[in-house]
Amino acid sequence: MSAAAAGVAQPPVPVGLVTYSVKPRGGVVHTLALAEALHQAGYPVRVVALGDPGAGFFRPVRAPFTIIPAPPALPTLEQRVFASVSALAEGLGALMGDYPILHTQDCISARAACQVRDRTGGPRAGGATGGPRAGGATGGREEVIIRTVHHVDDFTSRSLIDCQRQAILEPDRILVVSEHWRGILRREYGTAAEVVHNGVDVARFAAADRALAAALRRRAGAADRQLILAVGGIEPRKGSDTLVKAVASLRRSGRRPVLAVLGGHSFQDYRDYRERVLASLPGLGLRLDDDVVLLGTVADTELPAWYAAADVLAFPSTKEGWGLAVLEAMSAGLPVVASDLAVFREYLRPGRDALLVPVDASALAAALAAVLDDRPLAGRLRSAGRKVAARYPWARSAAEHQAIYAAAGRALSGRAPTATPVPPLTAAKPLGPESAGQVGGAAQRRVSRSSE
Repeated sequence: MSAAAAGVAQPPVPVGLVTYSVKPRGGVVHTLALAEALHQAGYPVRVVALGDPGAGFFRPVRAPFTIIPAPPALPTLEQRVFASVSALAEGLGALMGDYPILHTQDCISARAACQVRDRTGGPRAGGATGGPRAGGATGGREEVIIRTVHHVDDFTSRSLIDCQRQAILEPDRILVVSEHWRGILRREYGTAAEVVHNGVDVARFAAADRALAAALRRRAGAADRQLILAVGGIEPRKGSDTLVKAVASLRRSGRRPVLAVLGGHSFQDYRDYRERVLASLPGLGLRLDDDVVLLGTVADTELPAWYAAADVLAFPSTKEGWGLAVLEAMSAGLPVVASDLAVFREYLRPGRDALLVPVDASALAAALAAVLDDRPLAGRLRSAGRKVAARYPWARSAAEHQAIYAAAGRALSGRAPTATPVPPLTAAKPLGPESAGQVGGAAQRRVSRSSE
């Protein structure tokens, strides 16, 4: 008789949190923060990622992790995606026995985990329904693949569209970070999903070094000018073309703000878009490295201070899963002007917590001007934003995930393996000859943030 059948509380089933990269994309940032919250709570968890085992993650990680060597860089997006799926699947094969629940965070990791599951356990009874697949792994054990869909990319290649669709339909359980995306997956994919919200480390961003913030402001050339911060680099989904037009409008009205753009690392290639946006600056009356400053990668330890240095966060995205940068900014007390997307209305009150505007340069410019010129308004947004951020600690998200893992563990046939001891924060044992498992990393990783 199993422990569950006997009414005995089962030990937590070990979980592997799987992501496609060690770079600071939004899904990776989410994965590391969730892993650290779970680890701090004593839950048996290990992060598994593709990357350079010698270089580690973009920041120190306070949870066990394994880095599977990434494939060499390839010329096309299709080649990069499918090579990454293959490399990650090969590395995951050695880990599934110890981590019967694999929680994947993106298309690549979901496809890789499902491929390994199906090779070892046979056909599934159906995906994305919360129930276990048919068959079982060696020793009578099954694996459960969970996928968090942060958003769905706008691929144009048929092979990538199909890959992305499979990565939504094949996992055993689907999570999303907002009701908005739950509705999209139900309508467009016929998939049931559960909502588990993102979190934010409020204390970290609230405790920014003010002296460092002042130095960063000078570095951006905004010692005596207003500073607008954008997070996510220059790419279509971030509405960068709309943003530079809005800044040009502010300049024509007599203001001289500096737009500082942080980040830009992406698995996809947005060089053509970036070049078009930058080429438009002279015609808009803007100068690169004066009116528009590209920060690129910054030290992870500097990130809170960049939020503290700015006067407003401009976040004119055309699509978001949740918007980690919004909560980070609010934690630092930075007013937010964002696109009026359905996902933001789930946790922001327009005009009270943030200014939400259409994806339109004139509307964006007017909202930015309102925050920059109206100190009482900026103060109200700062106060309200801090209260919003305080509602979403990572500990809350970790607790919600643990409940889902417990349900997935009960769905495993046979006896779920006993939870392995949680490694101490000073060491973590590598899992397999090709993996590099450790906790922490270099003290100064570089950050190129693009939220979700």
